Amino acid sequence: MKIERIKNHFSDSIQTKINAADTLPASIAQGGDIMVSALLNGKKILACGNGGSAADSQHFSAELLNRFERERPSLPAIALTTDTSTLTSIANDYNYVDVFSKQIKALGQAGDVLLAISTSGNSKNVIKAIEAAHEKQMLVLSLTGKNGGKIADCLSPKDIEIRVPAEKTSRIQEVHLLVIHCLCDMIDTELFGEHS
Repeated sequence: MKIERIKNHFSDSIQTKINAADTLPASIAQGGDIMVSALLNGKKILACGNGGSAADSQHFSAELLNRFERERPSLPAIALTTDTSTLTSIANDYNYVDVFSKQIKALGQAGDVLLAISTSGNSKNVIKAIEAAHEKQMLVLSLTGKNGGKIADCLSPKDIEIRVPAEKTSRIQEVHLLVIHCLCDMIDTELFGEHS
C-alpha cells in the first residue's frame, strides 16, 4: 500500500510534466525572452510568492545571483520573500497584503521584470505586487496553475502567464520548479552562449 502510493506520486508527477511539455514551452520561451531583454538592458528581476512559491522565488534568485549550471557573472535578481524585518514590519504596520507591493514601490524600476508565483493565482499580496509592478512600468511573468485565478485577469497584454495544466498544488509546484530551471537555462544560453 505505501509503496504503491509512493509510485502513484511519481506517476502523477510524470504525467503532469508530460501535459505541461505539450502546452507550456511557447510561454516559457516568451517569459525567458522578457527576462533576457531586461537583463541585457541593465535591469533586474524581482520575485515573490507565498509558502512553497516563496521558496521558488528564492531558488530562482539564487540561481541568477550565484550560478545555475555554469560559471558566469552574477545576474541581478531579488527575492522579495527573504527580508524578515521588512516583511514583518509591513505586515504589522500596514497589512500582509502589502508585503511585496511596498518593496516593489521602493525597488522596482521601469523595465524590470516581476516573477509572480502563485499556484492558485489568487494570492492577494501577489496580485497587489503585480499592480505595483504595472505602476512602475515593469513587465510581469506569472507562474500559476488551475484556472489561473484572479492573476490571469490582472495581467497586461505584454505580460506572460505560464499556467500549469493541473489542479493539485504539489504537482503545480513541481512543474513551477522545472519552469524556473528552463528559464535559468534560457537566460544563461542567451546571454553567454551554448554550454555542454
